[in-house]
Amino acid sequence: MSLKGKTALVTGSTSGIGLGIAQALARQGANIVLNGFGDAEAAKAQVAALGVAVQYHGADMSKPAEIEAMMRFAAEQFGGVDVLVNNAGIQHVANVEDFPLEKWDAIIAINLSSAFHTTRLALPHMRKQDWGRIINIASVHGLVASAGKSAYVAAKHGIVGLTKTVALETATTGVTCNAICPGWVLTPLVQKQIDDRAAREGISVEAATKDLLGEKEPSLQFTTPEQLGEMAVFFCSDAARNIRGQAWANDGGWTAQ
Repeated sequence: MSLKGKTALVTGSTSGIGLGIAQALARQGANIVLNGFGDAEAAKAQVAALGVAVQYHGADMSKPAEIEAMMRFAAEQFGGVDVLVNNAGIQHVANVEDFPLEKWDAIIAINLSSAFHTTRLALPHMRKQDWGRIINIASVHGLVASAGKSAYVAAKHGIVGLTKTVALETATTGVTCNAICPGWVLTPLVQKQIDDRAAREGISVEAATKDLLGEKEPSLQFTTPEQLGEMAVFFCSDAARNIRGQAWANDGGWTAQ
């Protein structure tokens, strides 16, 4: 499969899952627009080493005006976005009655509303050329819940719902929209949860890691950004052209229980 001549925009892609997906798409020849608050130059260098054109835009995904500016930038640089990967996300853990209001608003804005804004702005170009791929990185928490993660779970369930709606609205076109629902992926976000758990319980990081996986994920293995990148590549393939509105779990058996 080749994505040569197409452009992929991946939000939250300066590290972790987003960078892994950007690299996988670049290996298929897609030009890449990166976004995120991590080390942009290092991420650009890693993607450029794969022989494609790469640009970066530092839009704050909680701000619609900055998202609009990023989408205009992608159009100016490459003519439009052919593959949109909505990956940007943040997390906060607290019980509902203790959940800080500003954290709730930020998680809903970045994890859910940003995907609405990028999608509405990407669709006209995709419809015009009758080809496009919208890939939303939801979570196993788009399918099931965990205590203490009300905003994240609500946002990820919302992403799955948005995915289905966009899929129905584009069902007779060459545009598809699907969601990937990872279980535990060892990203900086998850590493912080492990470190916090180790400190809170007075155990080693290794023990905290084992406990974290053992509670939810029967495989006792992390999913990798590289594996999620290959899933994104598959969704871009001709084999996936009639897969529409699906929420595919890559979760080591979490939701099989």
